[in-house]
Amino acid sequence: MTDANAASFEAFLREWMVRQKDLLDELLSAQRHRDELHDDDRRELISRVLSHYEQYYQEKSRIANRDILLAFSPSWFSSLERSFLWIAGFKPGMVIQLANQVLDDLSEEQRERMSELNQETKSEERALNDELAKIQESVGASPLVEAARSHGRSCLSESYRTEEGGGEVPETLKIALENLVVNADTLRMNTALKAMKILKPYQAVNVLVAVAELHIRIRTWGLEKDAHQGGAGR
Repeated sequence: MTDANAASFEAFLREWMVRQKDLLDELLSAQRHRDELHDDDRRELISRVLSHYEQYYQEKSRIANRDILLAFSPSWFSSLERSFLWIAGFKPGMVIQLANQVLDDLSEEQRERMSELNQETKSEERALNDELAKIQESVGASPLVEAARSHGRSCLSESYRTEEGGGEVPETLKIALENLVVNADTLRMNTALKAMKILKPYQAVNVLVAVAELHIRIRTWGLEKDAHQGGAGR
């Protein structure tokens, strides 16, 4: 079943990435034709981009419900992509960091609001880190969940086969991890939505361009690196 779940999400991700690149082309076009576009057109594009990310989280949630360990160490990611993982995804505050790097025309009010959002997001990230630590403590002295995140789901599965005598994640742990992923994904989306509301439409377009370009670049580099290392090892 695990292989089937992984294959299902990999198929979804391939189509999702094609759409991601199409949306990036639209964002770049909007960026180039800034003086020709109305804000309503930009808002419509921004809405479609955010809906695209929401679709990703909805599909990931379904996979997590079927196999929570797969969500923590996704086989469809390159080793480079997995190095960025924080509770089955990127850190929510990354979008704020990109906005601060990309935009040099934020007003003083916008800077203050982004700073407040950053502090709020960091506080919620810490709360989720604390929750993950409690889950780790609940499964024994060794941080098994962290091991799954860092070294692959197999080591956590092996631990359960050895220590629990079964091979399945205990139901209470499964529910706790699922809730953790849902809350982390909710924070990711809410942070992005709040940031978009602080920014002017053309600024939001610039940030979404940076997010998409970084995402595509990391995925491309990661897959190429893994392919090269795999070829070198044969």
